[in-house]
Amino acid sequence: MIVVLKPNITKSQENAVLKEIRKLGYEPHIMRGVARTVIGAIGDERTHHTLETLLSWPQVEAVMPVQKKYKLVSREAHPSNSIVKVRGLEIGGKKIHIMAGPCSVESEKQLINTAFAVKKAGATILRGGAFKPRTSPYDFQGLGEKGLKLLARAREETGMPIITELLSEAHVDIVAEYADILQIGTRNAQNFQLLIASAKTGKPILLKRGFAMRIEEWLLAGEYILSNNNPNLMFCERGIRTFETYTRNTLDLSAVPIVKQESHCPIVVDPSQGSGRADLVIALCRGAIAVGADALLIEVHPNPTEAWSDGGQQLTPEGFTRLMHEISPIIKAVGRE
Repeated sequence: MIVVLKPNITKSQENAVLKEIRKLGYEPHIMRGVARTVIGAIGDERTHHTLETLLSWPQVEAVMPVQKKYKLVSREAHPSNSIVKVRGLEIGGKKIHIMAGPCSVESEKQLINTAFAVKKAGATILRGGAFKPRTSPYDFQGLGEKGLKLLARAREETGMPIITELLSEAHVDIVAEYADILQIGTRNAQNFQLLIASAKTGKPILLKRGFAMRIEEWLLAGEYILSNNNPNLMFCERGIRTFETYTRNTLDLSAVPIVKQESHCPIVVDPSQGSGRADLVIALCRGAIAVGADALLIEVHPNPTEAWSDGGQQLTPEGFTRLMHEISPIIKAVGRE
């Protein structure tokens, strides 16, 4: 059930409601908006006492049942858009943020040069893989902690927050120590213990869609983050596996407005993984912005032909600069910044 509190109530009034919710057998999860505080009360409504009695309380504005399986990520629970804050940046608001950088961190020179290049072009967040999930055990697996340290150095020099992928529960503490945003990749999108562990860091989480995942399953995976008291969730559409072989994956841009309708959480689009082709990235970015994406995740490498992983889908710095020029009028046309 969803309990909406009236504005400007005292902390003691809020705590009294939380106490009553627990007394009736539910677990409360608080979501604070700009004007309202909403409490998601998780429990089996068929076996527990109804919370509708709270309507008689002066500090309660509304009590509503939630029919969907995903409760906390749904717009029924939180009608207004959620904002994820990262080192002073707000993702999910009017501004569209661009997360850009190499697929894999390879060296200090490669990373720093790329970081300054994408920042100059307008990127606001630096991406880079320190731990890499590879289909073949013989492919480059990432620099590990050394890569994390290089990302931290790039942040110091450019001022940009960093996002990097978390692969394993064993790496949770060390990745959370360095990263500003934890990325959960497609292979781990339903690794529920990893989702719980990542949520407990309190860090913002970027949850990529599994390559064979239905949207409902994706939203339910996001529920693991919010139900473990971490409201800083972003979904990321990165392409799904279909019978088409012309592209590496099929980027499902229809998922963007669907998730925006169903959930209050920001949604990011990754056209690099979504197509596997650098020559399609600009066109897909245009489409992503047009359908409502809150941010883009772009792979950029100073020399893609020499990249240690996924060179075919990475833009050059010059290509990224061209992308930023081409998406600027579309950003304005849809009323974003």
